[in-house]
Amino acid sequence: MHPRAHARVRVCSALFATLLLTALAGCTDEEDEKHRSGTDAKPGTAKAALAELPVKAAASKDGYDRAKSFGTAWSDKTDAPGSGNKCDTRNDILRRDLKDPVFDDGKKCVITSGTLADPYTGKTISFQRGGGGGSVDIDHAVALSAAWQTGAQKLTQAKREALANDPLNLIAADGPANRAKGDKDAAAWLPPNKSFACPYVARQIAVKKEYKLWVTSDEGAAMRKVLDTCPAERLPAETSPEVTLKPQN
Repeated sequence: MHPRAHARVRVCSALFATLLLTALAGCTDEEDEKHRSGTDAKPGTAKAALAELPVKAAASKDGYDRAKSFGTAWSDKTDAPGSGNKCDTRNDILRRDLKDPVFDDGKKCVITSGTLADPYTGKTISFQRGGGGGSVDIDHAVALSAAWQTGAQKLTQAKREALANDPLNLIAADGPANRAKGDKDAAAWLPPNKSFACPYVARQIAVKKEYKLWVTSDEGAAMRKVLDTCPAERLPAETSPEVTLKPQN
């Protein structure tokens, strides 16, 4: 072959290789962007739902007041699922989440004891009403002040009170772990029990979707990082599948 022909072949080969690498890099960048945004997630998963949530900076906490903004704690008189059953929300959630809950004689809505498989720490807590047993709190998966700063202040009063009492947003958990969480979002706090991180984040996303709240960029990134370990994690149902909240006689 003529030397010039050899040169043309080398040039063409180099050009082809360059174009191929550029095309592959473009595909990789596109795939990476889909992965980062969650648009590669399967429909019905928490990751897909997260991709649909608006991303905004946190609003001011000005005007937030737990009682005024979200109503009396554990109110039964809201439009939240399970309300209106003549039992306060705290006891509804204890009944849902404790194993073998014991009712106070003559007070069918009051749980006096039971056992909690704590999702936040992974330990077993023997609950006794009145402080004689382990400390159990009812935690808002999406803390109310955090909700206030990500869209709840724009909701009606009735909708905010529903958010505060919705079983979807409530988890019976170890008291010290709940207090360590405070009003932190997923960017600042996740359950010490790493096996519960995926269900926990999925529940937060479900709440934000239900009440049209947004996530901050840091919060969304933290949630995606968790869900990358469990891309098939689905959103929880409105109430726990183990119990249906029924009116008490």
